[in-house]
Amino acid sequence: MDETTPREPILPRIARPRDVQELNSAELTALAAEMRARIIETVAANGGHLAPSLGVVELTLALLRVFDPDQDRIVWDVGHQAYGYKLLTGRADRFGSLRTLGGLSGFPKMSESPYDHFGVGHSSTSISAALGMAVARDLRREDRKVVAVIGDGSMTAGLAFEGLNQAGGMGSDMVVVLNDNEMSISRNVGALSQFISKSITKRWVVRFKKDVEALLKQVPRIGGDLADYARKSEEAFKHFFTPGILFEAFRFNYLGPFDGHNVDGLTDVFRHVHEMEGPVLVHVLTTKGRGYQPAESNPTYFHGVGCFEPETGAALKFGPCSLPSYTEVFGRTLLRLAEADERVVAITAAMPEGTGLAAFAEQMPDRFVDVGICEQHAVTFAAGLATQGFRPVVAIYSTFMQRSYDQIVHDVCLQNLPVTLCLDRGGLVGEDGPTHHGAFDLSFLRHIPNLTFMVPADEAELARMLVTALGHDGPVALRYPRGVGVGAPLDAEPAPLPLGRGELLCEGADALVLAIGGRVHPALEAAREIAAETGHRVGVFNARFVRPLPVEQIVALVAGTTRVLTVEENALAGGFGSAVLEALADRDLLAGRTVRRLGLPDAFVEHGKQKQLRARLGLDSEGIKAALLELLGA
Repeated sequence: MDETTPREPILPRIARPRDVQELNSAELTALAAEMRARIIETVAANGGHLAPSLGVVELTLALLRVFDPDQDRIVWDVGHQAYGYKLLTGRADRFGSLRTLGGLSGFPKMSESPYDHFGVGHSSTSISAALGMAVARDLRREDRKVVAVIGDGSMTAGLAFEGLNQAGGMGSDMVVVLNDNEMSISRNVGALSQFISKSITKRWVVRFKKDVEALLKQVPRIGGDLADYARKSEEAFKHFFTPGILFEAFRFNYLGPFDGHNVDGLTDVFRHVHEMEGPVLVHVLTTKGRGYQPAESNPTYFHGVGCFEPETGAALKFGPCSLPSYTEVFGRTLLRLAEADERVVAITAAMPEGTGLAAFAEQMPDRFVDVGICEQHAVTFAAGLATQGFRPVVAIYSTFMQRSYDQIVHDVCLQNLPVTLCLDRGGLVGEDGPTHHGAFDLSFLRHIPNLTFMVPADEAELARMLVTALGHDGPVALRYPRGVGVGAPLDAEPAPLPLGRGELLCEGADALVLAIGGRVHPALEAAREIAAETGHRVGVFNARFVRPLPVEQIVALVAGTTRVLTVEENALAGGFGSAVLEALADRDLLAGRTVRRLGLPDAFVEHGKQKQLRARLGLDSEGIKAALLELLGA
């Protein structure tokens, strides 16, 4: 086959993943360049996770040269590494729709493609899921390989090691590919390590090791000691040159580290691995953002990025906007409070930039802790700090805080400890979709005893609520949305809020809107438009607190009207509206009144821009206005 550089594009020729197996080295090199160009072009227009997917292009090609996803099972972890995989599994023609409303998801999604063998949005799930697939294969006596591709920091989470522990203990036939892009475990330790690991991939070497061990054990009296000595000598040798001892302890056959950008070399490794049996871990070294200089230079920024200029990597600005984001307001406020109170400690789970704590980490490194992708540990660690008189603040995205539910209940709230939980990205987050929407926090937190739960209507209230939380002798949760605020002026010295008290923003007896969080200002806008257009007077109440619910105020307001609308950006089941209904039902106030609830439906909301999703779900000002007009019979 001609090895010269191909003149025609290669990507259009890849109709199915096994087509990659027919390409020569020159064609693979050209295809890798085409894939990178397509990924950069698409993410520049749509936003997304650029650096992780650029780093695994050659790894993806090598996997598909050996493993056939029509037969074998490949699980990506975390899923934002899979853009190249999408390009090679029948979705290249739709790749331009990535992360847009109605388009391709930014993560593997089983309903999107038969080649997406497991849906992945949160990290560290791949080994456990792949083990389940391997056990299912064995129970059915099927013949297929199962591969988990884990990386980008996912190996720091306890779940990954729980999966390793179980898989190694069971001796399951599966492959774990550790994509080490310097956000994981180790650096490249040289050619000697690669030579050692590559040599032991040969199947006969593995069999020879087992035969020698069995032979040594047969030596009278000292056979067991000889076998142990041989095993320890090999482990010590591998430990000296590689990090393999960690994975060997889990009874995985460790191979690597290998150059993750050498397609032919990786292909050779995977071919040997395909013939091996039992649990195998292949350690691959890659460069995050490979092939795109701005992403290589700043992989953290280009990990998850908005729209940018592909030639320079410069972020695109869409209209003038000088408003700070909720995340920025949180970070600035916490830093000021920490300067005045040495008890404040900031904690996050691998997201210092995303949660607005980068400046805090730089200016107060002794009181900042990044625990890695370990949300459960973050909360219990904070509880331990709180027992010793500190005021820990745990900043984690709402969707990831779900992972620490037991720790919130058992370690923080049961013991009534002053831990502040800051849930960034509460509500709809946009293009990352259902794995990242903070859709359930009002529901899964509001029923926990001892917990105070506040939700700001704007950035000024967020600052006041943070002051309130740090002054409260008990657990507190704050929930705020992704994006910029509404332009509310920030107080130089934010004052604390009275616990369990909301604020009536406008009066009106024709109907009453009880709103929480980011839906307060759209509700106020809707009420004002209705008043101007129809003359109906609609009251709007900013509840501020989900727990304790401002029941006395709500009861007094409801007594003056027969029409009530609750509005929240949370699942309706068990959310703020449910709390209001419970309070009214307990006081026999539902009779003769019509109560309607607006919120997220009993379904997983797809990806799309926040504005598009809110309009579709009736949660923008126009949707709230329409619901009020229907309630008024207008």
